[in-house]
Amino acid sequence: VQLVESGGGLVQAGGSLKLSCVVSGGTFSNYVMGWFRQAPGKEREFVAAIKVGSTLKYYADSVKGRFTIGRDDARNTAELQMNNLVPQDTGVYYCAADHSTSLAAVEIMYDYWGQGTQVTVSS
Repeated sequence: VQLVESGGGLVQAGGSLKLSCVVSGGTFSNYVMGWFRQAPGKEREFVAAIKVGSTLKYYADSVKGRFTIGRDDARNTAELQMNNLVPQDTGVYYCAADHSTSLAAVEIMYDYWGQGTQVTVSS
């Protein structure tokens, strides 16, 4: 299973970016999809997750109300719409896929990972 993220870049504070994650080699519709990020010098942290069938979404408190996670099973794609970005959102963003049926905010629950895409928010 391969995950490929895209959509990162440099944006000013208050701006928006939309990240995409295309999954190949597996049955995308069976996966819980998650987004994580890692800021320089910090550990990777949970951002958002979406359950199979888009029945449930879960967000970190730091992004709630600003980020929206989505999925398009027809395109094997997970997305993360990020609005009102702040410098603290800077980091490498990773998407991940989880075989289980539970919505997880813990890295160890995820089976497959992308290579990451850089997001930089300038003040």
